[in-house]
Amino acid sequence: MNYYQSCAAKGNYGNRQRGLFYRSMERAAVNIYRTDSSLEILVFAPGRIREHFSLAIKGNELEVSYTPPEGFARPEWIRREYSRGGFIRTFALDPSIDVSGITAKYVDGVLQVSLPLAAGKDATPHTIPVS
Repeated sequence: MNYYQSCAAKGNYGNRQRGLFYRSMERAAVNIYRTDSSLEILVFAPGRIREHFSLAIKGNELEVSYTPPEGFARPEWIRREYSRGGFIRTFALDPSIDVSGITAKYVDGVLQVSLPLAAGKDATPHTIPVS
């Protein structure tokens, strides 16, 4: 049984697929900031193994994910406020991003993803109405 199956088997989620989606979104907090030449994504994911991160461009989205290794230790928790399990985060990429120059490094529990801005391309302006 893998990690997600064991969580579902314990009744932690009503709808397994929906529960996995929401649980995975809660597993890694993200901060994003802009510099003069890039957008920087900081994925807070302490206690993970660098080789188990995956970054992929799918269409106009960047998918950042982590899959824990098989046999991942699962103690009987008395209290649990933090988890080192898997997650998937997806980010829409603006045309101003130089996709070929994206880099990532994992330092002190933070996955740092740098998205360089393409020279001469401005971010596509758009407004989002609030209803």
